[in-house]
Amino acid sequence: MDRISKLAKAGIPFLFIIDYKKENIIVKKLDELQDIYFKTPLLKNYTPPFKRYPKIVKKEPLPYRDYKAAFERVIEEIKRGNTYLLNLTFPTKIYTDASLKEIFFSTKAKFKLYYKGDFICFSPERFIKIEGNLIKTYPMKGTIDANIKDAKKIILDSQKEMAEHTMIVDLLRNDLSMVSNRVRVNRFRYIDKIKAGKKELLQVSSEIEGTLENGWQERLGEILDTLLPAGSITGAPKIKTCQIIDEVEGYERGFYTGVFGVFDGKNLDSAVMIRFIEKGGVYKSGGGITIDSDAKKEYQELLDKIYLPI
Repeated sequence: MDRISKLAKAGIPFLFIIDYKKENIIVKKLDELQDIYFKTPLLKNYTPPFKRYPKIVKKEPLPYRDYKAAFERVIEEIKRGNTYLLNLTFPTKIYTDASLKEIFFSTKAKFKLYYKGDFICFSPERFIKIEGNLIKTYPMKGTIDANIKDAKKIILDSQKEMAEHTMIVDLLRNDLSMVSNRVRVNRFRYIDKIKAGKKELLQVSSEIEGTLENGWQERLGEILDTLLPAGSITGAPKIKTCQIIDEVEGYERGFYTGVFGVFDGKNLDSAVMIRFIEKGGVYKSGGGITIDSDAKKEYQELLDKIYLPI
């Protein structure tokens, strides 16, 4: 994290990639990037050399019975008061007709990252954005098939979805208050439409904003360290929920649900690394569990999030 602060203080543009547990931190000046490609609304470092239409040929997800067993353990922890919301994820073996690099250049997303043939992500979820002295975060919680009749009304009226989203907004508002002042929710539960393979999904988001003190660049590493891991992919309360995740999921997330971002010398934009494929054809996905969650619906959400946004 020290290198992040050092480069930001000097106004040097760089890319950073931080894994879920903050154990592997990659920081590279933009002019040092080799076989690393990224796209954010702030900057990107490539022009697609070709356009293909890759597809997932086959999926081999965790069997439902195994998912349900993990789900029931989470529900028990919720009943004990140890967590109120937990983002439960699992890896799925997939087979595609294209390489990671071909998939990267052919997919569409607000945030994209390709790292040396090791993994790619095409994420719709911003982590934090800093412009001037304003820091903003945009938690995404709540997804529904856009083709369902009255889909927007259904998801916005759902008590389960409202509770889940409210908990994450409260968590991230508290997180921002640890690094900034005058924290406020600018927009609460607005709808974005995203492509999910052949489907269109409605995704519910909120916008939270705080004001950083002058000279925030020299403590940027500390700011990121305080905010990570991202609340939207852990749950609440964060520390205890992360402990339960380690016990229940039974695999290493690695860079999945970590963050990547770019600093252009003045401003910063970053994303949560979801919609994530590792070399060897491992696609990691999941969703938030609350006391009102249904195991079959949550398992289906995990499957629905395994797609290529072509």
